[in-house]
Amino acid sequence: MEFLLNIVVTWPPDGDPAEKERRIKGEGVRARELAAAGTIKRVWRVPGQWANWSLWEAPDATALHEAVTSLPMWPYLDVEVIPLAAHPNDPGAAK
Repeated sequence: MEFLLNIVVTWPPDGDPAEKERRIKGEGVRARELAAAGTIKRVWRVPGQWANWSLWEAPDATALHEAVTSLPMWPYLDVEVIPLAAHPNDPGAAK
């Protein structure tokens, strides 16, 4: 099942800079692992914001939740999840 996620980072202005850097590095590592596993399919940056839109794939919402909460930045993320369903007029769908 595919999910469209809007992720906004909400790092506190007075947050520890060393902790921020540690989490950012860990986030990159974990995101690459999730991409290699086929969970994260695409990511688009939102210009001017610490945010992204991304396409994820998971067997169900529970598996998606487990993947998202495995991100090191999870405590500082505001995540909107939009489940996606096939559309009969999708020109990119396999025939």
